[in-house]
Amino acid sequence: MTEFGTPGEPVTVVVADDQSAVREGLVLLLGTLPGIVVAGQAADGHAAVGLVAETRPQVVLMDLNMPGCDGVTATSRITAEYPGTRVVVLTTYADDESIIGALRAGALGYLTKDATRAEIGRAIAAAAAGQAVLDPSVQQTLLNAAVRAPGQAGPAPAAAAGQPGGPTAAGASPLPTDPADLTPREVDVLRLIAQGQSNREIARTLFVSEATVKTHVNRIFAKTGSRDRAQAIRYAYTHRYADPG
Repeated sequence: MTEFGTPGEPVTVVVADDQSAVREGLVLLLGTLPGIVVAGQAADGHAAVGLVAETRPQVVLMDLNMPGCDGVTATSRITAEYPGTRVVVLTTYADDESIIGALRAGALGYLTKDATRAEIGRAIAAAAAGQAVLDPSVQQTLLNAAVRAPGQAGPAPAAAAGQPGGPTAAGASPLPTDPADLTPREVDVLRLIAQGQSNREIARTLFVSEATVKTHVNRIFAKTGSRDRAQAIRYAYTHRYADPG
């Protein structure tokens, strides 16, 4: 079994960045990672979408600030037109607007360009497996944005999971007021999704079957209006379900 891919199936990646030195450097870096194969490189969003149409890679490593067609627009097109391809953003920008724009567009991962070789490799592998990966600084930015968001703050109910009026479980944040009306178990699953755990990992953590986790995830998506795990993560931070620690 390869380090980042499934047995005999390396993860195919397209690199999109308008700076040739950065783009070529990323191609060289990815070439040193076992289980990853670069399917092509693009200098802007239009070229990235074209390469995805041509090569159907599993993952696109996407810069945001590119001329003509930027990374957010390209991400939106790719996730809408080629749902089998996941997008991981790799950019110098970690501001609220960039992060939220990319996640809304369907990006499954978000790293800043100070990420290490190993971190980039793990993010690509996770995205190929349908798992979200966010840089810790990005998670903190999302949390800060959620705290500042108008209308989101408010007193949390005193009830803990499954115990009205009881204390909140150790290490867990109190439940916020939330129109989605998630059950306590759905809250547990959403928090673990926000930590980047896969369905299998969530099942192990909660001592339930993967089928049960899938049911909870589908209900969470339906209740929160999330199209994918990236949007569910954003929802978790916006409504203070995610644990910044």
